[in-house]
Amino acid sequence: MPATSPPAAATRLLPADSNQARGLARYCRDFLDFPQPIGDASLALVERFHRDSVGCGVSALCHRTNAPLVLRQEAVATRPATGSRGGICFGGGHACATEKAVLANAAAVREWDSNGTNFGYDAEKGRTAGEFGHNDYYPVALAAAREAGFDGDTTLRLMLLIDEIRGRLAEVFPLRRFAIDHVHHGAVAAAAVYAAAIGGSEAQIESAIGLVVAHHVPFRAIRAGHQLSDSKGASAAIAAESAVVAARRAVAGFQGPQDVFRNPLAIYRLNMPCPDGHSPFDLELGESGDAFAIHGMHFKLGLYEHQSAGCLQAVIDLIARQPALVADLHSVKKVRVAIYEPAFSIIADPAKRNPQTRQSADHSLPYILSRTLLKAQTALAAGCGQPGWAELMLLPDDYSPAAIADPAVRALIDRLEIVPGGEEYDRRYPEGIPTSVTIEHSELGTHDSGLVMFPLGHARSDQPATAALVDLKFDRLVAGAVPDPEELKQQVRLRGRAAEDVASLYSFPLTGLVED
Repeated sequence: MPATSPPAAATRLLPADSNQARGLARYCRDFLDFPQPIGDASLALVERFHRDSVGCGVSALCHRTNAPLVLRQEAVATRPATGSRGGICFGGGHACATEKAVLANAAAVREWDSNGTNFGYDAEKGRTAGEFGHNDYYPVALAAAREAGFDGDTTLRLMLLIDEIRGRLAEVFPLRRFAIDHVHHGAVAAAAVYAAAIGGSEAQIESAIGLVVAHHVPFRAIRAGHQLSDSKGASAAIAAESAVVAARRAVAGFQGPQDVFRNPLAIYRLNMPCPDGHSPFDLELGESGDAFAIHGMHFKLGLYEHQSAGCLQAVIDLIARQPALVADLHSVKKVRVAIYEPAFSIIADPAKRNPQTRQSADHSLPYILSRTLLKAQTALAAGCGQPGWAELMLLPDDYSPAAIADPAVRALIDRLEIVPGGEEYDRRYPEGIPTSVTIEHSELGTHDSGLVMFPLGHARSDQPATAALVDLKFDRLVAGAVPDPEELKQQVRLRGRAAEDVASLYSFPLTGLVED
């Protein structure tokens, strides 16, 4: 039989001179009530991003990280609201308050800072605000599907819808420029989609969006300071919790602000002034085919701030050409990294040379690079002739207190120099992750990686190779947490699953984690 053509790609434009909050509400209702065919490639990506998020969450819980455990204990102590089916925490048995299950699960997903990432960039449409974001909000879709009795295919649509709204907002409004945390875009998307999923009308969905925008704007204060706290990792979870509460409140009849994107006192026009009757941006959203922002989103191949992926790829490329560079790190005289803004400011500021906590270490390019070089030396000594991503994948043990305090890491950090790449590098972001690495070796001379733009994991990198490494990452993260990683992959698969399977999707037992 001839290959089936992919469905036509269609989009919907919400112009700046329209009530975009009501437009988003109508878009969500239509996306669910009048489903258009979605491309297999889009659905497969959602499935993979969701599975990756589950692996991250399971691992964080079974390593007993602080915020996920605290918030999970908060959740399991609650019961569903009257008339609600409630939510299920990862590894949970009984239902708890929906918003608390979302809080706990999203916190676990985000804790390692290792799940999907977007850079808010669509050059073809000229929408390049470049706001960050992450695939943190799938627990919202699961909770909504459980409440509404949706099957797996519809649940995937909910997930795609959340990623589409937050991804497109990231392309047109740069929250970080105004010291607002990127999770706000996720909160807007989560509120709209959850309200639509539980049967909210257009007016009620608009109210849910208005409540989030007017009452729950998170500032980047959570990311300030020399050493980061639980607030950084749990920011998306707290945003998701507030979104679910806003949605349920709006559907119950509470009326929030209307037309909030054009409100002169809301964050959009307040920070980016524009004429009366307008918001600062047009908003274009995918409706069918593969016209979705998820195709521009990236995977992380381990635990690291994604801005460092270009550096990791550059080191792997250098090792591939000359493995002896890492055979004896005492012979490495200097490692020089050139990167772009905003990576230089975020992961290379002076405070990042002395991380004391895991949350700081995984946002420290000096630490990430030093740890990777040490892993490469160990792999080479163990007989791996050419260590690559599979051998050098950064995992939770690489961020243990002992690893962070390792004198060998500190010795390497002292030989690192990180410099701005300048205009050539800056203009290439966020299209790619422009980075180069030069290693000066006492015996082998100077070796330069050249400019890296699209490291594995990036949306424009080798997708089959990326998919294989994402699967390997899942296996390694959940090893020891469940008896069989492959069985867990099947447990959390959504396509073709019945509603009763979706309702219990996260009810798998976790080793060493007992629900109270």
